[in-house]
Amino acid sequence: MRHLPQPPGTPDHRSADHYLFWLARREWRSLLWSSSITSVYVLCTILVSYLLGAALDSDLAAGNLHTLLYWFALIALCSLVAASLVPLLERAACFNWYASAYRTVQLVARRSSRLGPTLTRRLPTGEVVSVGTDDIDRIGDFFERSDLMVSSVVSVLLVGFLMLTSHVTFGLITLVAVPVIVVGMSPLLRPLNHRTRTHRDRQADLTTRATDLVAGLRVLRGVGGERSVGERYRAESQRVRAAGVRVGWMDAALEATRTLYPGLLLVGIVWYGARLALVGEITVGRLVAFYGYTGALATAVRFFMRFFSDLVTARVAASRVVRVLSLDHDLPDPRSPARPPGGPCDLHDPTSGVRIVHGRVTGVVCADHSDTTSLVERLGRYHDDGEGAALVGDRSVRLRDLPLREVRHRVLVAGNDAHLFSGRLRAELDPRGARSDEELTAMIRAAAAEDVLAQSPKGLDAELTARGREYSGGQQQRLRLARALLMEPEVLLLVEPTSAVDAHSEAAIAERLAQARSGRTTGVVTTSPLLLDRADHVQFVEAGRVVAEGSHRELLRVDAYAATVLRATGETTEEKV
Repeated sequence: MRHLPQPPGTPDHRSADHYLFWLARREWRSLLWSSSITSVYVLCTILVSYLLGAALDSDLAAGNLHTLLYWFALIALCSLVAASLVPLLERAACFNWYASAYRTVQLVARRSSRLGPTLTRRLPTGEVVSVGTDDIDRIGDFFERSDLMVSSVVSVLLVGFLMLTSHVTFGLITLVAVPVIVVGMSPLLRPLNHRTRTHRDRQADLTTRATDLVAGLRVLRGVGGERSVGERYRAESQRVRAAGVRVGWMDAALEATRTLYPGLLLVGIVWYGARLALVGEITVGRLVAFYGYTGALATAVRFFMRFFSDLVTARVAASRVVRVLSLDHDLPDPRSPARPPGGPCDLHDPTSGVRIVHGRVTGVVCADHSDTTSLVERLGRYHDDGEGAALVGDRSVRLRDLPLREVRHRVLVAGNDAHLFSGRLRAELDPRGARSDEELTAMIRAAAAEDVLAQSPKGLDAELTARGREYSGGQQQRLRLARALLMEPEVLLLVEPTSAVDAHSEAAIAERLAQARSGRTTGVVTTSPLLLDRADHVQFVEAGRVVAEGSHRELLRVDAYAATVLRATGETTEEKV
């Protein structure tokens, strides 16, 4: 028994063709197995026609019961073998679909998670969504039906051999007609490829617009732009529909061709075979067998055409997948990574002078919000501006000199845009499943989120919807904080962790945070007086540089600091719903 999903491996993403060939190599055993089963099935159906013709040419007409039972047994055996292969055939085909489609999903998801914000900066949202909703189906369909290509080749060769041994001219006509028919279909493939690409591009653009529209619906309503954007979306939707209709017309033309050409072949072979039977060049039994061969041949030709049509759409889909897999991260790993510092580490930003010291909770206040953004991006290495931040332990090592995976493992930036996923609360807070219920409860308490736990009788097994929409803004924020604390990173940088909570919860978080992060490096970028009052040390950043530091109460004597912090207390402290 093989279980899915399997380890995806390292893809060959040089081109769409390379990627499809790589998938085929990864699943060659399954593809060979399904092709073998389908070929045996086709062989059995062709043998039924051969045996039926041989039976008619035997002494069956003489009324010999033994002869009748003999041929009946052979035909029944072939039919039973063919019928018994159908479940195996369907299972193998389904496995090929799942293996190729889900391997693609794994690769795209893995690459997307590693790219992070780079992905949305390089590709529209709709492009990524369409890969997961449409392109994997096209790739899966191609591999699901790939066994029909092999069985069609086997069918043509077997039918050609049987016809050649019965009548040379008949066999030659068959072997020549099939390639001619396939080549005759090829002019339709190029426009299908072009129209499919156009439709796919417009579909991705429309998905991007829909995503942006939903995300900004509240703003659009506020400025009265809902109608104009809706009209624009409607116009683009009609263009996508028109492109889809053009693809449908071309696909219908191909379907008509797949019906017409094999039909003409069937009519021609039956007509020619009937003429040969009338002049006595072939027997009636062979004519009946030829009719059965022609049916199998017509099916094979249709499969050939379907394969090339699937190949066109699969190549378009694979080109989109390859585009995602080929993206380079905005923050590449260094060619010669430095050895990570050992021992307890501080996090230092030479550009601003901010230093998050090990074993303490360090508050950071920025007079200008733009300074907050650039500082956090440097401390978390989300941009390589200036000299960049550094981990300072037994030696100082810049973050840009470490592999990005090492940085993300040791330094966690917890902001308010972190996503809450659907699923059980337990799995959301502890994705690795490494924490006990006692540890989970302790960190939930540290984040003052006990009310979230008590809200459902299922407790930690309560089901969250996407983004945790059943909870208020403050509850969502506290769940994000609990999740960050449970990760227990070496360096934790919290960005306005209490901006949406009420004063009571904020005071509880301020009191419990130091204990939850005891013995680790913790920075809190905030203007909350409650959090800053509980911090071990506070640094004030103005015009991009640390201009004052000390305790919160000491810094209140600095006019600019007091104005920045006390201005924040004028904002509402009610939890945002």
